[in-house]
Amino acid sequence: MKRFARHALPLVAMLAVIAACTDQALIKKRMISFPVSELEWIELPDSGGIKYANVRGDLAGESPYEALVLFPAGKSNPYHYHSRDISTVVMQGTFYAVVDGERTEYPAGSFYFLPGRLDHFSGCAEGQDCLLFQYQDEGFDLVPQKVKAKAD
Repeated sequence: MKRFARHALPLVAMLAVIAACTDQALIKKRMISFPVSELEWIELPDSGGIKYANVRGDLAGESPYEALVLFPAGKSNPYHYHSRDISTVVMQGTFYAVVDGERTEYPAGSFYFLPGRLDHFSGCAEGQDCLLFQYQDEGFDLVPQKVKAKAD
């Protein structure tokens, strides 16, 4: 038994070191890094100046994505919904959403989760461009809706 332990322990230690090195290599291989100087900004067609920079996936594709989105100050979206849930972190400026007539403002540092198919207005308040980080587990869309008239 001593002989086994004498040979097995160094072998186990060596395998642990190899495994740790391999895990670190795999982790480093999967690391994604985008210093601000390396972001590639793309303007959304017919958006009035809204731009995005993909960091994983493609906001304009059909798959999961993570992207930075830049809204010009004072830019508002039409009444719309997104087909799928969308998560957003506001990094700069004050973004807002209007749901059922109630406006909620999200200053820098705020997070909000918007369920798919929820009709709303949204946009960037006046004064400073809005920088957002957005994630969806499927592609982005914006489906314009007609504003419902209030019953008198």
